[in-house]
Amino acid sequence: MSMISNNINIRETKVVEKPETRVSQGTASSFNKVLSDAIAGREPVQFSRHANNRLNNRKITLTSEQLNRVESGLNAANAKGIRDSLVLVDNVALVVNVKSKTVITALERGQENVFSNIDGAVIV
Repeated sequence: MSMISNNINIRETKVVEKPETRVSQGTASSFNKVLSDAIAGREPVQFSRHANNRLNNRKITLTSEQLNRVESGLNAANAKGIRDSLVLVDNVALVVNVKSKTVITALERGQENVFSNIDGAVIV
């Protein structure tokens, strides 16, 4: 029977005090949300540069309630093994990479009728 030894070197470190940093309430609450999501194992829905451009150019806005619905839809899609999904939320269609929770493109329903490179659809 072989033995594995752990060679752990512990060094003492000095703690250098830094001047107090002020964080605005908005930044602090955003940080707290990101931190709580990370602790809970949740990754928020992200938007690619292309998707952001499409949202801005087409004047599409998503509420936090809609984003929560998209996220829950992505969790359901992930449970079914879907890799790339069309997500329909109210009057907006999103093509999303499910694993990375990244919106690839966005448009209002009715603008285009053909979606390629998807293997599932979710209506939320």
